[in-house]
Amino acid sequence: MVLEKIRDILMIAVFGSSSTEIVSLVLAVTYVVGLWKIFEKCGVKGWWVLVPVARVYKLSLCADREIEGRTLSILEGVMTLINISRKFVDAESTAGDVLAVAMLMIGLVYMVYSIRVYLGLIQVFDQQKVWVILWIVAGGLPAMLWGFQKKYQPLWQAEEIRNDADAFFSGNKAAVLDQGLTVNLEERTAKEFFKKKTLLRDIHMYVQPGHMVLLLGGSGAGKTTFVNAVNGYEPAKAEIMINGKNMYKNYKSMQYDIGFVPQLDLMRGSDSVYRTLTDAAALRLPSSFSKPERLARVEEVMDIFGLAPVKDNLVSKLSGGQRKRLSIAMEFISNPTLFILDEPDSGLDGVMARELFEQLRHIADQGKIIIVITHTPDRVIDLFDDVIVLAKDAQRTGRLAWFGPIAEAREFFGKERMEDIVKSVNREEEGGEGRADEFVMKYAEVQHA
Repeated sequence: MVLEKIRDILMIAVFGSSSTEIVSLVLAVTYVVGLWKIFEKCGVKGWWVLVPVARVYKLSLCADREIEGRTLSILEGVMTLINISRKFVDAESTAGDVLAVAMLMIGLVYMVYSIRVYLGLIQVFDQQKVWVILWIVAGGLPAMLWGFQKKYQPLWQAEEIRNDADAFFSGNKAAVLDQGLTVNLEERTAKEFFKKKTLLRDIHMYVQPGHMVLLLGGSGAGKTTFVNAVNGYEPAKAEIMINGKNMYKNYKSMQYDIGFVPQLDLMRGSDSVYRTLTDAAALRLPSSFSKPERLARVEEVMDIFGLAPVKDNLVSKLSGGQRKRLSIAMEFISNPTLFILDEPDSGLDGVMARELFEQLRHIADQGKIIIVITHTPDRVIDLFDDVIVLAKDAQRTGRLAWFGPIAEAREFFGKERMEDIVKSVNREEEGGEGRADEFVMKYAEVQHA
């Protein structure tokens, strides 16, 4: 690797070529031993230092540089494979030359990302940037110093420990009723690069039939993860009840009781509107429906969404608003109880967006539950009943900062516009006010009152 070459050159200059291997071995051992102690100071299990690819990722967590750590892990894995391949290839051959060049190029990138991680570690330990030179040239020395001397302490624990720390729990639980949607979500976790990450935690609510609900939250707050947990696509440690029935336990029979419209449609441009809906009806309606019943449902849905005049048009020839309505109609064909839409107004102007949301309002008024994610909520906010606000807490986990009527949300956050509410819970580095934890705890207190 490039870093090793740099160290070898410097050691030859200082100690002479005969001592290079001994010095390299000593630095390698001291690096592992010192890093073990640094990991423990940062709250990471020390034995991870013995796992080559995982070691650099865990070090990046200590340095609060997880993104760089992912890249480093991949690069180290690739370099390991190249090194193994070079043992079976003639170094003088074309293949050997290609592998050598590949190793050099990857090594240069590896060095850049390693420097970023070391600079992050220096920042976490509140030291001068000049330390980066010693980390690059002789990593074992600073590792031993920082690991064993008490004066070198991190300013905060690694993110994985912060996620597993004793977080605030509301103690709330939504009542399960015979009608409507009940969500009691304890947590949703995922494994990412040798660690468990908590994506959502402690979310409880009951949504009444006939309500149209706005789902708000900044980037990374867990909006998509939440809707995927509710619709059963990515189950969480949760109880999701629709009209008194457990969604997870009865997923096969209830999967079409939830309609989900993604931001990007998956329709074939070469099909007509009518063909698209008849195919959707064949897939989503129960097998007990006869062909005349399926076709009658298609005609009904086309009338609801104003698609009858363009039934013979190709999907590729539809306007943006017509495509959106067709995408929604495909999911509505099964007459779902719960309807979830991810940015249905994306790419639509104000007039077209207004018309679309008025149709959704009409559907909700028929006793359906509508949950909508949109990045321009204020232009149609008068059509919604409730708002869900998700926010990233100090552990960077999605939490419930509010669920309830629009007017009460404005009073709760002290903001008139929904976009300002999102800004209030966004982290400061994201241009927000960084008040997520404040509102998460405040909402829990309101629920207990």
